[in-house]
Amino acid sequence: MLTTEVDDPTAVTAAGDGRVVIAERTGRIQVLRRDGTLVEAGRVPVASAPCADCAEPLPEEGGLHGLALAPGFTESGRIYAYYSVPQTVAISGSTPPIRGDIPAATVAAMSLAGTDEIYLLGGVQAVSALAIGTETIGNVDLIAGPGNAYVAEAKRQLFGEVGIDLFAGPTEILVIADDTADPFVVAVDLLSQAEHGPDSPAVLITTSAELGRQVIAHIDELLPGMPTRDFAEPAWRDHGEVVVVNTVEEAFAVADGYASEHVEVLTENPRQALDAMHNYGALFLGEGTCASYGDKVIGTNHVLPTRGAARYTGGLWVGKYLKTVTYQEVTDPASSARLGEICGRASRVELFEGHARSGDIRAAIHGDATPSWAAGHSVRSRS
Repeated sequence: MLTTEVDDPTAVTAAGDGRVVIAERTGRIQVLRRDGTLVEAGRVPVASAPCADCAEPLPEEGGLHGLALAPGFTESGRIYAYYSVPQTVAISGSTPPIRGDIPAATVAAMSLAGTDEIYLLGGVQAVSALAIGTETIGNVDLIAGPGNAYVAEAKRQLFGEVGIDLFAGPTEILVIADDTADPFVVAVDLLSQAEHGPDSPAVLITTSAELGRQVIAHIDELLPGMPTRDFAEPAWRDHGEVVVVNTVEEAFAVADGYASEHVEVLTENPRQALDAMHNYGALFLGEGTCASYGDKVIGTNHVLPTRGAARYTGGLWVGKYLKTVTYQEVTDPASSARLGEICGRASRVELFEGHARSGDIRAAIHGDATPSWAAGHSVRSRS
């Protein structure tokens, strides 16, 4: 045993000169000398480092993970450390009670997914609280997630005060079916999304008028016994549609015009939709899949565009949580002078004289021509 005076060591490396370098998960790097004494070589900033008052330990992936000694360590003393940087992003989540009860499964899923703060709150109240902040809820930079028409409107009005993912309003389903589809399955799938809320559109586009009639009859039979009838019935009554077309190709074209959130393709050759269609939140091809799979189990993201937004955007993805930034630096004087000349010409074509002069002055500083508008002013050349 080398020593017992270390805390949660993660790496031990021999230096080759009799010394041993030890990394601790707390961020401390210690050197064990040949005489057995320990000397702290330094500390690195690690994520969620524990302290005397901390109730929680470091997260599983946090802390100082390892180290490597630089070539020539005995002379330079340089050490390369691999560690987690301090956490600067907190994830807040909200989920409303379901009929007055705590949604335990949803809360557990949010916790397992890494949510730092979970609030039992939904609707416009949740959007506004997270966007603006309250005495007990901190404001966030980005709000993501679907909701009803009121949530969508709240996100629209608060956009700018806070970032949003997209306008994901009331859930929509559109089913494309030919005469090979099972009308009972079509009816069940239409109602599966209608139960989201009384303003959720449920649309069938079919090449078979007979199938359309059978679907309507099945829905009329199913609705009275649905536990979520209070939502599904007005959704179907006020927003349900059956559209009959002549061909599957026409069905795809009409569906593209709807640009619906969920599009189920229950046709003889459902994969034709991949080439024929362009505007949709997500496609569900064939009877073997359905929109409810996307909602609950299949794994793809299900915050999708609604109300025609699929014409210009796709669904929520990891890129929505990334911010791209750029920086510019011109270090070559001749290049700066040349860019200044071009900037001056391009800006004056667009009647932006102030922009042009920013370019002119750099052409003068790094070149040899003082612009006429700067006559009488001292322009110090750097060339």
